[in-house]
Amino acid sequence: MTDPQETGRRTALELVRRLAADDAAGVDELLAGITEIRDLVFVGAGLTAIARADGRQLPPAQRAQASTRQLNLGQLRDRHRTDPEGLRTWLRRSAEEVLFLRSLRVAAARVAG
Repeated sequence: MTDPQETGRRTALELVRRLAADDAAGVDELLAGITEIRDLVFVGAGLTAIARADGRQLPPAQRAQASTRQLNLGQLRDRHRTDPEGLRTWLRRSAEEVLFLRSLRVAAARVAG
């Protein structure tokens, strides 16, 4: 039996990878293949964990802004609790947030270094 949390985490990493590669068709295909609300939520939990880990590596002001964006993403998720298409939008935005946080971390390192 597969662990839904592990599957969600792996899918979240794959979603971020495809988005970073600018593979729009791949992102759409991956998201379309997730049909159960429960599975969509597990992918979202994986993305949230990644974003929070990346956010903790930012300077304090950027970390606070990242926390606010995570709250906004949580509100988006809550508005679409029973709507798979809305949850797919939440996943795409959550993956975009991961990429944004990573770009901020790189910029902060460049300034500090």
